[in-house]
Amino acid sequence: MRKKLLLLAAVLLLPLLAGCGLKIPADPDGTLERVAGGTLKAGISYNPSWTEAGSGGDPAGTEVQLVRQFAAEQNASVEWVSGGESDLIRQLERGELDLVVGGLTKDSPWSKHAALTQPYLETTNAQGDKEQHVMAAPMGENAFLFELEKFLLNLEALK
Repeated sequence: MRKKLLLLAAVLLLPLLAGCGLKIPADPDGTLERVAGGTLKAGISYNPSWTEAGSGGDPAGTEVQLVRQFAAEQNASVEWVSGGESDLIRQLERGELDLVVGGLTKDSPWSKHAALTQPYLETTNAQGDKEQHVMAAPMGENAFLFELEKFLLNLEALK
């Protein structure tokens, strides 16, 4: 009987919660909302051919192209911030960056400091080991992470 009452209460409360503007997944800091139609602040750690300095010093590489394509889908421009991985991850934690790229893999030591995307591409390195490539996003910004992962996993060019 008690289970039935709890189920009934849940069913009755669900429409009320939906009407309150509750969005799932959510971004407590509003990353997706801020990026959409604005600027995506992307940290870049140089790791050729994933990320590198192109002609004229502009960022280039596989992940640079992916970030630009994702930003275009969000009607956003990209502001690049270059640095070492540890500095960029700290900036990501402080909310100064929206995303970090640099040939990161699923085995990255940054998983306690950043939300890593699901692997979007698997490659084999020079030693013959498989590597699953990811990008880093701010912890807890689940709507942003969801959109980024949806973009990455739907890329036909990588499959």
